Amino acid sequence: MAKITSKEREEKRLWNPVALREAIINAMVHNDYTLEIPPKFEFFDDRIEITSFGGLPVGMTEREFFEGYSVPRNKELMRVFRDLDLVEHLGSGVPRILKSYSKECFLFTENFLRMVFPASEKVTPQVTPQVTPQVQELIKVLNQEMNRQEIQKELHLSDRENFRSNYLKPALESGIIEMTIPQKPNSRMQKYRLTASGIRLKDSLGYIKEGE
Repeated sequence: MAKITSKEREEKRLWNPVALREAIINAMVHNDYTLEIPPKFEFFDDRIEITSFGGLPVGMTEREFFEGYSVPRNKELMRVFRDLDLVEHLGSGVPRILKSYSKECFLFTENFLRMVFPASEKVTPQVTPQVTPQVQELIKVLNQEMNRQEIQKELHLSDRENFRSNYLKPALESGIIEMTIPQKPNSRMQKYRLTASGIRLKDSLGYIKEGE
């Protein structure tokens, strides 16, 4: 997950990449394709669910499964993955997953095996605000904390009321910019700056230059 702040771009992994990789490979190699049912991969805002058809191989216990014993249903597919260096050796996948996730993440039924990987934090979709061309022009010139006169000068606007009604007010109401002294909106020292949402929007519109 990537988040753009007022200072930098922050990236955080929501899932362990090694465990997720092993789970995907396991689901494909151990899936029972006789009824033409493929593995299922589902993405939610707080988890990933990977479901394979077939359940545990006949005669295998859950304890043996967690200890790394492996009976791949699709030996040719396993061989292909091994030739591509996608797997190290038979039975290594589950122990690798258990280094990052508990056994409670595995759900067994008679016909299915489901692995549920919780996200390190809930994913909140970032919605790009719908803004007018005037507001887009405002965020384009707002590179730092600036007062009203400075912004108007950059926009080549002389009409204060036009600026306030069509540029400043809608940008504030949409949460794209904010006041530096919100408790005193009419302060002579008042300046304006982009919010985190405004920075994301500016970046999506291609207005942020390298090194800015």
